[in-house]
Amino acid sequence: MAAPADSTAAPPKGGWRRWVMDTRPLRHRPFRRLWTSTTVTAVGSQLTAVAVPKQIYDITGSSAWVGYASFAGLLPLVVFALWGGVVADRMDRRTLMLVTNAGIAVTSVLFWAQSFAGLDSVPLLIVLLAFQQGFFGMNSPARNASIARLVPADELPAAGALQSTVAQTGMIVGPLLAGALIPVVGLPALYLADAIALCVTLWAVWRLPVLPPQPSGKESGDGRSRAGWRDVTDGFRYITAHRVLLLSFLADIIAMVFGMPRALFPQLASHTYAPWGEGFALGLLFAAIPIGAVAGGLLSGTFSRARRHGLMVIVAVLAWGVAICGVGLSSSLWWAAAFLAVAGVADMVSMVFRGAILQSAATDDMRGRMQGVFTVVVAGGPRIADLLHGTAGSLLGPRTAVAAGGALVAVLMLGLAVAVPDFRRYTA
Repeated sequence: MAAPADSTAAPPKGGWRRWVMDTRPLRHRPFRRLWTSTTVTAVGSQLTAVAVPKQIYDITGSSAWVGYASFAGLLPLVVFALWGGVVADRMDRRTLMLVTNAGIAVTSVLFWAQSFAGLDSVPLLIVLLAFQQGFFGMNSPARNASIARLVPADELPAAGALQSTVAQTGMIVGPLLAGALIPVVGLPALYLADAIALCVTLWAVWRLPVLPPQPSGKESGDGRSRAGWRDVTDGFRYITAHRVLLLSFLADIIAMVFGMPRALFPQLASHTYAPWGEGFALGLLFAAIPIGAVAGGLLSGTFSRARRHGLMVIVAVLAWGVAICGVGLSSSLWWAAAFLAVAGVADMVSMVFRGAILQSAATDDMRGRMQGVFTVVVAGGPRIADLLHGTAGSLLGPRTAVAAGGALVAVLMLGLAVAVPDFRRYTA
């Protein structure tokens, strides 16, 4: 597919408009439809994300079962994200998005049905969650890999900022809305609202142009056209052969595994920041990073036109590490929240430019697989961080564990930047 027909360059913004979100990608109708579908589901999906653990806890009275259910959803997400990346490189991505969005919508309807019927079955909820995460795992690579076919290359960072901003906004608005609605309308209505939002998504995706595979000129000689696990290993070999892609993944792993302290938020809220009220402190700690990310997205005009994508990732991860270290050193809740908000801005910048690198450095016939690995890294890194930080917090205390993790992120990222100059010099 050629560049969008309406991809003529817009005149540069002047004055204060250069500081606010770069909305040039929204001039392209296909991307605007994809972004609209993301906007609608950003809140709807969070309603289900709150409703499922709430229902499981109501049934069992056990946080452990909530954790088991979350882990049960991780395996299908990982497996189907990797396989879905291969499928996204072998078939029309619009068709794949339609099928997987329909699957997610069906699971939302089934969530509503079981809750409305009062079945109170934890195994059923876990099975539905596994199916939902499997469909999401297949949907995400196709959705993300399509962006480079819908906007010009120089607008990829801006497109990433638009997508990430609405996703982060959903992470703030969705849980708050769910908390307000549950006492009024109950859990079934939350599931139903998500299902309705997914119908809007299906309509928006239906209106996209067809996105068939583009020939790379390097098709395998065995004539294989069906997606298989051999293609997954081909994707990993492709990553190792293209160092800039490998390092973009490694940068995110460093930031998330060693620097995501969310597992320690409950302990910090109940001990370090108890004078501010445990509930208020916990809510503020969890909300601060997405609030910072949204603020970064709204001001993405300050960075989305940067050309040195590798350097932007390095600077963003360093800023994340320093900010997280600041959280650990803060005895004041407000300073901790401020540092977490700064970390959220840094995370937004990192997401934008890592996404742009994946879109621009990979050929179209490999973008689906790269996005599949990206989904696995984004989903898996924070869960590994939960284990590491939870263990370190028990041994060292929460503030020491947080500060040490942030410092380690900064040291490792500096080492990576020095050791691999090609990454910091990478220009789109």
